[in-house]
Amino acid sequence: MSEYRLAEKAALDVLASLGWRAIARDAASAMRVEENRVILKPVLIEALRELNGIGLEDAEAIYNDLATLSDNEEWQRKQRGGYSRRLIGENRDSRITLIDFREPGRNSFHVVRQFRVAAQRPRVPDIVLFVNGIPLVVIEAKSPLKNTAKAEEAFEQVKQYERDIPRLFYSNAFNLVTDGMVTLYGASGARSQFYAPWPDPWPRHRDEFADDLAKDLWCLCEPSRLLDLLAHFIVFETEPETGRKIKKVCRYQQFRAVNQVVNRVAGGEYRKGLIWHTQGSGKSLTMVFLALKLKTHLTLDAPTLANPNILVLTDRIDLDDQISKTFVACGLPNPTQCGSVAALHEAVSRGGNGQILLSTIFKFAGSKNPIPNSANWIVLVDECHRTQEKDLGAFLQATLPDAHFYGFTGTPIKSTDKDTYARFSIAGEGYLDKYGIDDAVRDGATVPILYEGRKADWAINEAEIDILFDRWFVDLPDDKREDLKHKNLTVATIAKHPERVGLIALDIWEHFKTVCRPDGLKAQIVAVDREAVILYRAALSAVIATDLERSGMHANAAKATADAMIACVYSKSQEDNKPSERLEVTALRAELEAHYLDDTAEKDVKKRFKTFGQEPNFLIVCDKLLTGFDAPIEHVMYLDKPLKEHNLLQAIARTNRTCTINLPDGGEIEKPHGRIVDYIGITSHLDDALKSYRSEDVDNAMRDIAILRNDLKEAHARYHAQKRAMRLDGLDEKTAAYAAAKIAADGREDEWFDLQRLTRIFINVYGHLSPDPAILEFTAEIKWAAAFIRLATQAISKDESLDHRNYTGKIREMLEQHVHVTGLSTTIRLRKITDPNFADDFDTEDKSARELQEAFVRKSAELRRVTRELVDKNPTQYGRFSERVLEIIRRFEEGQLDAADGLREFEGLTGNIHAEQGAHIELGMDEKGFSILRIIEAIVPNADHALLQEAAIAIGAIYAQASATQPAFAHMDAYLRSLRQQVRRILSEHAIGETKFIREKVEEFAIHAYGGGP
Repeated sequence: MSEYRLAEKAALDVLASLGWRAIARDAASAMRVEENRVILKPVLIEALRELNGIGLEDAEAIYNDLATLSDNEEWQRKQRGGYSRRLIGENRDSRITLIDFREPGRNSFHVVRQFRVAAQRPRVPDIVLFVNGIPLVVIEAKSPLKNTAKAEEAFEQVKQYERDIPRLFYSNAFNLVTDGMVTLYGASGARSQFYAPWPDPWPRHRDEFADDLAKDLWCLCEPSRLLDLLAHFIVFETEPETGRKIKKVCRYQQFRAVNQVVNRVAGGEYRKGLIWHTQGSGKSLTMVFLALKLKTHLTLDAPTLANPNILVLTDRIDLDDQISKTFVACGLPNPTQCGSVAALHEAVSRGGNGQILLSTIFKFAGSKNPIPNSANWIVLVDECHRTQEKDLGAFLQATLPDAHFYGFTGTPIKSTDKDTYARFSIAGEGYLDKYGIDDAVRDGATVPILYEGRKADWAINEAEIDILFDRWFVDLPDDKREDLKHKNLTVATIAKHPERVGLIALDIWEHFKTVCRPDGLKAQIVAVDREAVILYRAALSAVIATDLERSGMHANAAKATADAMIACVYSKSQEDNKPSERLEVTALRAELEAHYLDDTAEKDVKKRFKTFGQEPNFLIVCDKLLTGFDAPIEHVMYLDKPLKEHNLLQAIARTNRTCTINLPDGGEIEKPHGRIVDYIGITSHLDDALKSYRSEDVDNAMRDIAILRNDLKEAHARYHAQKRAMRLDGLDEKTAAYAAAKIAADGREDEWFDLQRLTRIFINVYGHLSPDPAILEFTAEIKWAAAFIRLATQAISKDESLDHRNYTGKIREMLEQHVHVTGLSTTIRLRKITDPNFADDFDTEDKSARELQEAFVRKSAELRRVTRELVDKNPTQYGRFSERVLEIIRRFEEGQLDAADGLREFEGLTGNIHAEQGAHIELGMDEKGFSILRIIEAIVPNADHALLQEAAIAIGAIYAQASATQPAFAHMDAYLRSLRQQVRRILSEHAIGETKFIREKVEEFAIHAYGGGP
């Protein structure tokens, strides 16, 4: 009841205040042709006639078109106006309007609670929002009083809906999950980690709303804002590596920035603005959304937006290529990449409107002749602070004197950079929109970057370079040392000393083994120059190979494995293939030739580097891939090159991308942060390196790893205080687990939830800090906590225990070993019903009360899992077993049943499940046909069994044939109707009544059993 009162009803009240009209559940059902359809037909028909001025027959035909449309991207295209159809009495197609974006009041906005959709597994979403009868938003509500993982429950619920009733999501814009206090939104099909809050209600303020729920629903569901989101802020981006399409919905900072620019262009008063969105927060996608709204502007009518030309400029070819690919991947209309100066000038001067051009700023070098009618050009300049150098900005301004200019940057603008502010910013404004480093980390758009300085004697202080040179080259004869110092005394000279490179390579490998490798994360090594790249490659390969040999690998295999783990990315030089009288130069050039990657090979290496489980694990670079390279799997950057100011900020941001790895065992690992391991010494003086920036812009560009040490101490203190408050100190893991179970059963469930949460935080922070020596004092406590939390979770929820798969790989193995050596493995390792040892627990003789209780808890978890899986296959056939398990557990918890009797009942139930699973064999039926028989038996239990069996076999054959000839039959409405007719004929031939109900239930089962449903 609290879920409805505090979350669902609260959401409905807010939606009503925003103009959403409620339709009762039964009334909504009556508006659908069938219960497995999702469009409110009469509402859509009325809207189509009103918006298009058409007759009923045409509206019916359009409804039939839409009712069979099963592609989300195609639905979106049609909703945005890309839908034409031949109407009665006309000789050409007419454009069909489904939604009036410009006048929201001409649309119908309805909300339906508990919207049941029939399917093999019928589902009932809490709230569905309809625009003109089309379902656009699904909202799942959870009670805020349930201090469990309510967000996970809501996400699981949404995933079930998407799996079991996919029709509801064909036209979907996005989904919401809320507990009345916290609201998250995400694209249909997105995993839970891509759901996010919408904290900023721009252009309004937080204090204008009664509470967060009112603010969140206004941000996302206020009718005009929802239409804006649907019209301009959803794209389907094609992954270049896999060809897979990913639906993406904007984040709040993208919505805010785009609308501020569009409003400025539409208003016409100002013609420029500066936008800083920190690296990794989706700046390229912001430019896509902006171009999309400038081009289509479906929600507003402004003369300045009639059909503008858009020019997107970068200062590097690789960035130009990256943005071009993003535009194309997101389906923007006709983006043209200008590969030459002539092509760019011809395109710009050609005239006409509606162009989208992408190029580099250098194409404007020397250009002084103004282009006529440049007022209709909107210029978006990426990394705009770099375009003002060498008069490039002046040439651009001279060529397009009346254009709009909007500058984008992923790094803050230096306070002394007067040119960039003058070119792109209104006096006194600074940034038109700012989304800084702290904003991105707070929102989870990026992960924080931790700084870790390594041994001080490896750092290079340029002020003391003479002293360092004498230390590192002490073995050279005096005359050679002086000659080398005189010719080339630089940081690079010191950095490339073979002994230093060898020592750092060893340190990198040891660090990588403990920080990255257990979780499949990867690393980049930044060397001082191309020669250093080759030196590091050789040294690191040798270190890895030696380590692999020590572990028992054959020498040749070890070398091949080590080489495969490393790739080098650098630019080619004309000197590389030239001969030299100096043997060391010839050898170096040969290595540079051998390890150089051309464009094709480099693309392949980058693709494999980004992919979990594929080599390489290391990319060694000096200049390339320090900007514009997005590899979320990169966890660590080993830095051995002096970098300053924005070059440093751009380089370290390679590690700030969020990343979730799905493990083969079903677990997930989230990258907690990026790491910069500093060997050169430059980042130890980050304040000096960044002093030319405003302090508020760069305060948290990197955080010293000491912060994480403090986090671990704080997490332990909170965890231990709760453990002590529950009087669990001094108990072993098992005893503490059952004590916690008693506390929860006595009505003090909140105490258990707090301990569960604090324990997880403690374990996770420990794993994130490992292998730092600061963890050592907490290792024993971590082992206890991990074993306790698994046992207690199982004992309290009678469900699967908290699994170590969700911990980082660095600690997973340690915890599993601890569980084994403490003898807890048999208590927490759940077995399948087919496991030969599954029945061990049913032997109740010679077991203590504690052992019987543990066996009952384990069997409760195992049988709940088993019956859930079976119910998913066929609810009619296996639903009674699931209910029986829950009934036995309830009686045990209420004291009506002791553990021994409960185990005996579980034993009998297990036998019944086995018998049901094998019953089809005795009847000579296949498993699916037998499941159909069970469905029919449940509906007409008194009919002749032999006839029912014949009918079930015949029906199963029909769907098996459909699956073989039409694998996608589940999505073919006309074909499904023909199958229903065949099923009805079989039922009639066998004199079986209730044919309509049987057909519906059989079809629900068949769609998943035969139609490839999950």
